[in-house]
Amino acid sequence: MGITDWNRPEIIQWCQELLDSYHHWTGRELIERVGETERQARMLFEVPFVVVSHGNEPDPILNYGNQRALDLWELSWDQFIQTPSRLTAEPDDRDERERMLRRAKSDGYCDGYRGVRISSTGRRFLVEQALIWTIIDSSERPIGQAATFSHWSTL
Repeated sequence: MGITDWNRPEIIQWCQELLDSYHHWTGRELIERVGETERQARMLFEVPFVVVSHGNEPDPILNYGNQRALDLWELSWDQFIQTPSRLTAEPDDRDERERMLRRAKSDGYCDGYRGVRISSTGRRFLVEQALIWTIIDSSERPIGQAATFSHWSTL
């Protein structure tokens, strides 16, 4: 992902909604919120843990992945943001993933998720201790969901 991608106004705004929603549900900050929104977007893109999100479409499409996520799923930014979110999990693991997303939608967030994911090349990895949250706008309307995790292992 080039500097112009994370620096686009709509990405900077989405990063603020991700960060604000994370704080809203957990009472914690995902990253240190210092500097202007552009700096925070860059920090989020460069953190050493995974941050991903999708929108509210009927079959949600990924709309954000930081550098760690792009590396883990072995995708470019352009490939990543065209991927249906469900395809990040193998077919056998999609029901559990869907249950977790429904729980995060009803409760605002859920913590401690564990599941197998698959990269674009077919490499499988186990995600542990993931936190999933609902992204809300300034009127507290749901506009997507996000996940973060820093623990994974290749299978």
